Parts: sequence; C-alpha cells; structure tokens
Amino acid sequence: MTFRITDIASAVATRIVTGALLALLCCASPAATEPSFYAGKQITFIAGSGVGGGYDLLARLTARHLGRLIPGNPTVVVQNVPAAGSLVATNQIYNTAAKDGTVIALIQRGMLLAKLINPSGVRFELEKLNWLGNLSSETGLTLAWHTAPHRTAKDLFEQELIVGGQTGVDPEITPRLYNSLIGTKFKIVTGYNGTAEIALAIERGEVQGIGDWSWASFKKQRPDWIRDKKVILLMQGALQRDRDLPDLPSALDFVRNESDRKVMELFFTQKTIARPVIAPPDIPAERLALLRAAFAALAKDREFLADAEKSSLDVAPISGDAVGTETLRYGQRVSVVALPAPPVLLTPKGLEHVGPRAFGYDLDFVSVFA
Repeated sequence: MTFRITDIASAVATRIVTGALLALLCCASPAATEPSFYAGKQITFIAGSGVGGGYDLLARLTARHLGRLIPGNPTVVVQNVPAAGSLVATNQIYNTAAKDGTVIALIQRGMLLAKLINPSGVRFELEKLNWLGNLSSETGLTLAWHTAPHRTAKDLFEQELIVGGQTGVDPEITPRLYNSLIGTKFKIVTGYNGTAEIALAIERGEVQGIGDWSWASFKKQRPDWIRDKKVILLMQGALQRDRDLPDLPSALDFVRNESDRKVMELFFTQKTIARPVIAPPDIPAERLALLRAAFAALAKDREFLADAEKSSLDVAPISGDAVGTETLRYGQRVSVVALPAPPVLLTPKGLEHVGPRAFGYDLDFVSVFA
C-alpha cells in the first residue's frame, strides 16, 4: 500500500460521528447499586445554547421530569452556557465539571464535528465523553420572510438572501456550506444568540430569513408563521427528506459532484443525533447507568410526553451506552465508513488537525482508497 495523502481525513471525522451514533443506539441496563446517592442532591443540567431556543426549551422540558426517574429523585436545575455554539459548555463538561454524576449537558450537534471546524478551540476528546442519550433527530429548514423576493429554492442561486447567523452553529455553518458546495448566495449577518433572536430579527426586518432552523422546532414554536403564510419554505437539509415535507427540495438535490455530496452527507450525519446529552468522563459506572436508564425511561414516560406535546416540542428520546475503542477485541466484526474529505483537510496543515497524529497515533497517513 502506498503512503500518500488522499481522502482519509474525513474517515477520521466519520469514525467520530459514527462512534457517537453507536453510543446512542445501544440501550443501557439500569443499575441497582447506589440508588440513594442522588437523594437530596442537585443535578446541574447545562444547556449549551441561549434562552428561548429549541435546545433550551428541550433542556427545561427534560429537567422537569428527569429527577423523578432517577432513584433518590434529585432536583434538576438548568444553567445556560451558550458561548461558541456549545463549545464552551462541552469544554467545561470535559475539563472542569464534577465527575460524580451531578453535572450533565445538552450540547449542540455541531460539537460532533467541532475538531474539524474549530480545532484550536476544542479542549475535549469526543470519544471519552459519556453519552447519556439523544432527545430528537431533525431536518434543517431554509426559509425566507414573505417580503423577501425568494419564492423557490432556485431563487437561492440567483439572488442574495440575507440570513441571521450564530458563530459555530448550524444557522451560520449550514448556509456557508451551501454557498461553498452548491453555489447558493446567502449573505450571513452573524452575532445572534440562537434561533429565538434570529426570529425576532426576521420580524424586525434586520434579515430576510434563516439558512438552517430545525423543522421540528420551527413548526411548534412559530405555527402562526406557517398558518398566516408569513414565510416561504425554500429548502430542507438532512440525509433523508422529512415526511412532513415530501415535496420541498433537498440541498442534496443540488450537489454537483460525488465528492461534494459525500462532504454534505457527512455534515448532515450529525442531524441524526441532533440533541445529544453528555456527561463528563470518569463518572462512576453505577451512576452513569442510572442516568442512562432515566433517559431511556423518558421515551415511554407519559408525563414527559404529555408535557412535550403541551409545550409544542417534538421529542424522540433514546438512551446511549458507550461503545468505546477500549471495548473492541480481536475477532470482533466492525464496520468502518470512509468518505472523501475537502481538499483543505488533506494538506500537511490540515493533517496536523485530522491526521493520525492528531488523534495520538504515531502513524503516517495512508489512504483507504489507494
């Protein structure tokens, strides 16, 4: 096999995302030990987002019910840490949060690819975090206010749409990706702190729309926008079309070559686990099992589901039991997914951040496509 730089960098990224998916798709078994640890305790539930957005509302919904599903019935209190699209919250969970099971976090899905997008700011190892569960999957929605001239997805390629953005988060990352890969003409006004602020900016006329808003959140939080035809739905972004939007064009429809398609599909993979809940490394196994069992119980908890419906929030909780590399053994059959990477990641500078040595392996880069 020839040692040369080709398309392996994104295989590393896909391994990270796929590992997170595996962690969230394996059900945990509740532990019977230490049931009294949480009695009289308080769990801090960090929401890595601003107040009033979809992540914040889901965190507060979950906090209202999680405590009664944990033996000892601890109090659960939400704390917002919105900076840098959950990067600060994730760094905090990994480095400084208590490792006794009393601090957890709902982080934004962009953290799954943070090491590729913002390697200098990442202070955590994704595979060492404890995955407690996922609250929902989602489809990204591009929409324009009714006063904008855009009426179809085709208009996104012919005239500029001014959209609100938030640094490091999908409302900003996604339209930038669309501009690069499929040639849309989004102009991004950055600096907003979540979709709630962007929605107000749209109503005030500061911007014309948004490049990526969760369809599940949008249809529940702004039903009047749909009912009163205040917005035009232009395009959706996910690996598959949403069943509610069968006729709305997908961003994947406009991809021009197979390499760009694989980059976009890699980006959309994170929407499969759109609302991940994590805990610090090194939590005692018994307490970790209790937390995962509580998240598994949410999926069938009538009070939680009724509250979600009353709060106009779409939920589909699943628990996660980590499947880390330390659990792999010779003789096990595993699947490895490899996708071509953007050329910038294959340069010597790019490989410093996503090559084997960036992950602690003293190995030269070798292509799986050679």
